[in-house]
Amino acid sequence: MSDALTLPAETRERAGKGASRALRREGRVPAVIYGGKEEPILIHVEGKELFRQMMTGHFMNSIVTIEIGGKRINTLPKDVAQHPVNDRPLHVDFLRLNKDSKVDVQVPVVFINEEASPGLKKGGVLNIVRHELELVCDANRIPSEVTIDVTGKDVGDSIHISEVTLPEGSLSAITDRDFTIATLVAPSALKRAEGAAAAEGEAEAEAEG
Repeated sequence: MSDALTLPAETRERAGKGASRALRREGRVPAVIYGGKEEPILIHVEGKELFRQMMTGHFMNSIVTIEIGGKRINTLPKDVAQHPVNDRPLHVDFLRLNKDSKVDVQVPVVFINEEASPGLKKGGVLNIVRHELELVCDANRIPSEVTIDVTGKDVGDSIHISEVTLPEGSLSAITDRDFTIATLVAPSALKRAEGAAAAEGEAEAEAEG
């Protein structure tokens, strides 16, 4: 599961561009907590700490506990508006979670046992079609990654979502097709060698005929 993060926050009284600009001048980032059949809460957080957590690489897939005046609210980041030049966060939307919540997240794919793939051992290349999978997960069991075993995979083979064992509590968000995650393809040199071998075989067959 992705690491849990904690982010101190303070409530804010006013919304609007003027109030948000004033907060940013003070090094704060305006945000909102919504969902869970409760009223939205307007908050602001310390910009440097928010940016540090975003740079962990798993911020959007982590449960972030917002601490406000001694109260702790479990949330999932859903959207971060960033500055177009320096990527600094300008506003964050947090989805409030409860114990029964289901969340839609993008989870990175990791391939293992490449040394046990005949296709890779003879020079094939793993062509990754999807570096992340969109999953629907239990809020308290968000996986940090999905592991895919390429043992036995040869050149020409494909890996589809139906072959992947997803972490407990997770389902693919795409259910209408058996989509491809990766394919094992031959590099150009291997393709040329196979083409030459095939041509040589055809020539021998014609000579024998």
